[in-house]
Amino acid sequence: MAIKVLITDDHGVVRQGLRMFLSQEPDLEVVGEAGDGEEALRLTRETGPDVVLMDLMMPVMDGIEATRTIKSTMPDVEVVALTSVLEDASVADAVKAGAIGYLLKGTDAGELRSAIRAAAEGRVHLAPEAAARLMREVRAPDRPEPLTGRESEVLRLLARGRANKQISAELFIEEKTVKAHVSSILKKLGVRSRTQAALHAVRAGVVSLEELGEESW
Repeated sequence: MAIKVLITDDHGVVRQGLRMFLSQEPDLEVVGEAGDGEEALRLTRETGPDVVLMDLMMPVMDGIEATRTIKSTMPDVEVVALTSVLEDASVADAVKAGAIGYLLKGTDAGELRSAIRAAAEGRVHLAPEAAARLMREVRAPDRPEPLTGRESEVLRLLARGRANKQISAELFIEEKTVKAHVSSILKKLGVRSRTQAALHAVRAGVVSLEELGEESW
């Protein structure tokens, strides 16, 4: 089954280029294009994409607010932030809003495809430049509730870019059990997304910055 993708960007030429490129991939299906955040919300509800490619700087409603609303009302939809500007605040705000990936528009074709496929599987995927900045900007509580041994194992694999199905296979537990562990981890760490949890894992020394999302590359 093809991964359904919604393209959101306020420049028609960018949308057209992305559509042409993604349409060449048999496992990717572009289900719509939006020119601003409000249109992205409407089309997300109407088309039910698996992944939204989200420009951050747009009129009417910006990509950060649109991401926050999508993740709060349609949590199964994953958002990959796609922007031409790498600013500490915008990187952090996009991830805090719930984006699972963050890429620059200058990224190469292979990395963009990998990011979309990773997002569809719930895997963390960040541009290396973004990951370094996020370590400074995105904070988990100073004294989070302690994780169990199993939750720590799940967090380590999550941070290394594993999907729930892969974690299930590696730890010999059911996928629904992995989902329960991930929900518990997010609650204990006081974060909203797998990406924020992965960053906490780096800060806590569970994985190194080089290992962050390594499965996606």
